[in-house]
Amino acid sequence: MSDQNPYDAAQAAAAKLAELTGVERHDIALVLGSGWLPAVDALGEATAEIDTTDLPGFSAAAVVGHSGKIRSIRCAVSGGSDRNLLVFLSRTHFYEGKGVAAVVHPIRTAAAAGCSTIVLTNGCGGLKQGWQPGQPVLISDHINLTGTSPIVGANFVDLTDLYSPRLRALCQEIDPSLDEGVYVQFPGPHYETPAEVRMAGVMGGHLVGMSTTLEAIAAREAGMEILGISLVTNLAAGLSGEPLDHSEVLEAGKAAASRMGGLLSQVVARV
Repeated sequence: MSDQNPYDAAQAAAAKLAELTGVERHDIALVLGSGWLPAVDALGEATAEIDTTDLPGFSAAAVVGHSGKIRSIRCAVSGGSDRNLLVFLSRTHFYEGKGVAAVVHPIRTAAAAGCSTIVLTNGCGGLKQGWQPGQPVLISDHINLTGTSPIVGANFVDLTDLYSPRLRALCQEIDPSLDEGVYVQFPGPHYETPAEVRMAGVMGGHLVGMSTTLEAIAAREAGMEILGISLVTNLAAGLSGEPLDHSEVLEAGKAAASRMGGLLSQVVARV
């Protein structure tokens, strides 16, 4: 990101997005995390796909399992109207060292493009007994351990009910088996130690990962309604007795792709 005001930068990116996709306004944004890519095809007809680097302020994907693409999808909803989905098939992570503004630039761009709702997904470690790899969990709240915030200046944004109770209830109506949990973001890129995982549990966390919280804060600042869904791709460090491996994250995502795509397509049709 340059020294340009981050909100102005998002407006510029949104204008370029409209030009390249031919879609004047998008309605719902989705950010797909590690392991979620196979779910995107269930969302609807792709009307355009561009490289993230086609838009000002965006950088290329830096993590295996993220495609570096942005897709515009038309989703049919009941009543005969359509919704335009803006799907980010990669994200910039805090640990990449590009700054907080770069991490949340896609979220601000989505807001500038017209999106009033955002779905944030991730692959993460699970702490709760009984959770298995490939299991989706709704994020009910978060703990941000990055030590920073995307908000510029003295703008005191209320984070009560940050993750929409309405949207979580809608998801549980669609799939009553969905559980909820508190997501804890560590800075990364190294995985958490077993002691850090135990600390997260003592603090009230159920899910540990390296994304999402800064994006959610920026989305709330922009006035969007937020749904967070974690895909438990592995048991957190120290719980399984096995070493952690990013390829394991991607494999768990592939195994759960059809369920994730079906859930997301039903959710966005009813938002």
